[in-house]
Amino acid sequence: MTTLSDLTTLAEVAALAETLPQADTDAIAAAETRQGNLTKPPKSLGRLEDLASFMAGWQKSAHPSIGQAQALIFAGNHGICAKGVNPFPQEVTAQMVANFKSGGAAINQLCRASGADLDVVALELDAPTADFSETEAMTEAEVLSAMQAGAKAIPPSASILILGEMGIGNSTVAAALACAAFGGDAADWVGRGTGSDDDGKALKARVIEQGRSLHAKARGLDLLRAYGGREQAAICGAVIEARARRIPVILDGYICTAAVVPLFAANPAFLDHCIVGHQSAEPGHARLLDAMGKQPVLTLDMALGEGSGAALALGVLRAALECHNGMATFAEAQVSGG
Repeated sequence: MTTLSDLTTLAEVAALAETLPQADTDAIAAAETRQGNLTKPPKSLGRLEDLASFMAGWQKSAHPSIGQAQALIFAGNHGICAKGVNPFPQEVTAQMVANFKSGGAAINQLCRASGADLDVVALELDAPTADFSETEAMTEAEVLSAMQAGAKAIPPSASILILGEMGIGNSTVAAALACAAFGGDAADWVGRGTGSDDDGKALKARVIEQGRSLHAKARGLDLLRAYGGREQAAICGAVIEARARRIPVILDGYICTAAVVPLFAANPAFLDHCIVGHQSAEPGHARLLDAMGKQPVLTLDMALGEGSGAALALGVLRAALECHNGMATFAEAQVSGG
């Protein structure tokens, strides 16, 4: 199978959507049959049953399981910060990467609680992308390089992938990607990010509108080139590699979901193996999920990023599989009604 490392253009990457593995319908049917025979009223476990069937389809097994759960945080810096769109300096990105690596961030605790390994991939933090309100954020070669870095970061033994991000200014990039793909006013997609006040939100909207005027012809994966950043491109690369290896993906909140918008815009089928861990408190996320037809696993008023909501959703997914695999059938339990 062709991999990202073999490709030299974004058009070639977009064409991969037609060649990637599909969910196994026989395994899904077998999982649903099992669900119907378990000692419970039909569909009484709601989304838990859907999640178990989802996992069955990608693992090609009526009894799906989670071996190594791998969380990846991709970090990048952004030229749009030169416009003052974030109240914190870009040095915070590297500082937070160090915090992740030393175990001091929220995601470290959540991964430990949910049973996930965590790796952090810093992407050229000393070389921010260009300012998308003035020029393209990245060249095609830079986009491909970041995508390939994302693909290479997935360990061989991973059976489920949790994706998150870190990057001062990337809430502006997220809003720009969502706005460019789905329309509306930039103000509809902008939130407070790491603490912007009303003036800061208005500034974000203005620079996004400037970018939209400049990149009006950008479509599909070219949105990554137009708006950046490296961590968004790496997330896209990780999603494609996971699909090639039949690894289900849990996306985090607004910024992580917006990161895969270029894949969705190129072909929605790119994201068939992805679920969204939670609905962020960032106002644009609910709008984005609706546009993409994705239902979050959790809604907890979180807006942290880092993969935090996706790590929490892993616990729900584990619970779904425990019920699916561990419950007795009516026949096994000698309970009437099956």
